[in-house]
Amino acid sequence: MTPDPITNEVHVRPRYAGIAFAIILATIVAAASVAAQGGEKYTARLGWVPVAGGPDRANVTGKGTATAVLSGRKLTITGSFEGLAAPATVAHLHRGVAKGARGNAIADLTITKATSGMISGSVDLTMEQVESLKQGKLYVQVHSEKGVAPDGSNLWGWFLR
Repeated sequence: MTPDPITNEVHVRPRYAGIAFAIILATIVAAASVAAQGGEKYTARLGWVPVAGGPDRANVTGKGTATAVLSGRKLTITGSFEGLAAPATVAHLHRGVAKGARGNAIADLTITKATSGMISGSVDLTMEQVESLKQGKLYVQVHSEKGVAPDGSNLWGWFLR
């Protein structure tokens, strides 16, 4: 070790500094990769919305949960439901006009055709739809044989972080 001629400081360079740096860099890259694969997670509580009038009210029953994971622009949805008054017929992913407001369907989901079961699906979103998800405007809607007319709507749940 010799002192620096200008500052008179002694600099000690560890023998394995390059290897240590490579290990730290590899760890950071691996952590970033795992985080990217995990994606952003959103959850929804499925329940009925008080839009049913008179005779429909008895048929709008049930509850459930759904999880959505966003990786890039791909949204993967899984969930379950129970307690419907009649078997489920279809489920859709919708985009509301505002957070908590209803809107048009943007994708079909797979659903168990029973009073209890599972919901799943994978959707490639547009950038505009990704922004809607982040703003709380995307939701799952479950329809059943005895839901609210005219489309048999039964359960709704907005995806939130």
